[in-house]
Amino acid sequence: MPEAVAHDVYESIGAAVAAHGLVLRGGFRPAEGDAVPTGARGMATATVLMIGNTGGALWPAFKAARHVEANPLDRWVARVIEPIASAHGARAVYPYDTPPQPFQRWAKRAWPLHASPLGLLIDAEYGLWHALRAALLFAEPIAVPALPSVASPCDACVGKPCLTACPIGAFTAAGFAYQDCRAYLPTAAGASCFLTGCKARAACPVGRAHTYPPAQLAFHMQSFSGMTRQTTDV
Repeated sequence: MPEAVAHDVYESIGAAVAAHGLVLRGGFRPAEGDAVPTGARGMATATVLMIGNTGGALWPAFKAARHVEANPLDRWVARVIEPIASAHGARAVYPYDTPPQPFQRWAKRAWPLHASPLGLLIDAEYGLWHALRAALLFAEPIAVPALPSVASPCDACVGKPCLTACPIGAFTAAGFAYQDCRAYLPTAAGASCFLTGCKARAACPVGRAHTYPPAQLAFHMQSFSGMTRQTTDV
């Protein structure tokens, strides 16, 4: 008997998350090695849909509805996503869950994303200005767009400016020296990075039209560093 596949769920969820500045980033059928946990009602997961943000579309919605609380963006995303997941019979999981889920692996199964020299996933349109926020796990097969074959824009990038833009050289072939970055941000010299965002990320020539707005850049740097500086709009 042919497998029953739901064809309207993807569009319905896409519209629901778009109302909050989020976007569906494709989906996939789990295979061996994807390390996908059980879905709704404890049943095996048949489909995974990835949810994220691109460019600055998330910021106005989050800013209008954020609460004064720890991890405000994570908590806001959960408040948005949980009712949508429940209404569609899905289980929501998040990048900060314990144990951590392999979100980057799943994202590359769902959307044409590639690893960049900074370790972030790069999109041919949005560059580094996107993020993963949640995944919805369905026990039922859901119709999802086919995954196109798109080359990594990093393959054609001359000079890899992202690797030389950091003022303290925190990005090397060995990886990201995040502790050095965090130690630098509270200094007077680090104020520019803190208030205007990571210079290495900004150096990427791909997707510059989609750079996060200044307040969002400052918010993410504040969250990463765990400190606060005087800003005009955070």
